[in-house]
Amino acid sequence: MSDSRIFPWKKIRHRLEWLAVQWLYFCVPLLPRKGALLLSKILGSLVFWINREGRLVAIENLSLVFGDEKDQREIRRIARDSYRGFAQTVVDQFWSSRLNADNYRTYCETEAEDLDSITKALETGAIWVTPHYGNFEWIALIMGFSGFKFTIVAQDLKNPSLIETYKKNRELSGHEVITKWGAAYRLLDNLEKGGHAAFLTDLTARPSKAATVINCFGRKTCVTSIHAELMKRTGLPVIPGLCIPRPDGTYLVRGFKPLIFGPDDTAQSIAQTCWNVFEQYIREHPAPWLWMYKHWRNLPAGEEDLYPSYARPNELFEKVLTRIESLNRPGKQR
Repeated sequence: MSDSRIFPWKKIRHRLEWLAVQWLYFCVPLLPRKGALLLSKILGSLVFWINREGRLVAIENLSLVFGDEKDQREIRRIARDSYRGFAQTVVDQFWSSRLNADNYRTYCETEAEDLDSITKALETGAIWVTPHYGNFEWIALIMGFSGFKFTIVAQDLKNPSLIETYKKNRELSGHEVITKWGAAYRLLDNLEKGGHAAFLTDLTARPSKAATVINCFGRKTCVTSIHAELMKRTGLPVIPGLCIPRPDGTYLVRGFKPLIFGPDDTAQSIAQTCWNVFEQYIREHPAPWLWMYKHWRNLPAGEEDLYPSYARPNELFEKVLTRIESLNRPGKQR
């Protein structure tokens, strides 16, 4: 098919997607909270059955992690609930226009393991991290209404016409959303001025100098290391948190104890420590994590039996592993 035929259709598709999103932003906030929750369950269940590839990925991921302790019926239920949870995050992305500084506590309760340190972070700035767990979109909104204004790096969208719509929604509680181009410099400048930055610690990345490797449920995965590099440059605390869904459609935003690192910590050890805060909780309450994601795309040499069928050998991944191993050798300058 010629480019002249492809591009008009692409523009039409993008326009239709934009109209659909605008319609959702108008209609979904009209629903009562229970209606939004019901819609999430229906959509999540529907997509679970329709999206065969994602469903099989979720079931395979769960079988690898829990195959020795859960039967296939329970694994399938968790996979379905993972879809429902993600659907709730998507629906709430639209419904969140009803949130404001006066009413957000009706829908979210907050608790902190070290309230004094989090309060202090209002003055000093901090780096905040969370995984793709529960409502990872709302946790930023809630923190914004609580007085913490984040700088957030937005992921690229295939449809550029949607960027401004999602940006406006994510900035609802006072945050600044920036593109990835030149993001590291802007984030560093903001943090050095006492600002805040938020990151998804399980955001998979292509093997590169800007990525590192963590052990995630006994398997190596390549993730972004920008939060770790910024921590090393600024010395600011890293504060982990989760937005945990409740059956009634409300959330518990839980802040964990701040993580403080020293000069001997590497980007890899920082990223690993951040993930370790979350892994045990996810193991005990697995459904809200995005199991349909291909978390383990890269296949380390000689470990074929431990990885899912979608994992593939990657020369660049092996180079990142080699780089990390060299940095972790005793006596190596960091």
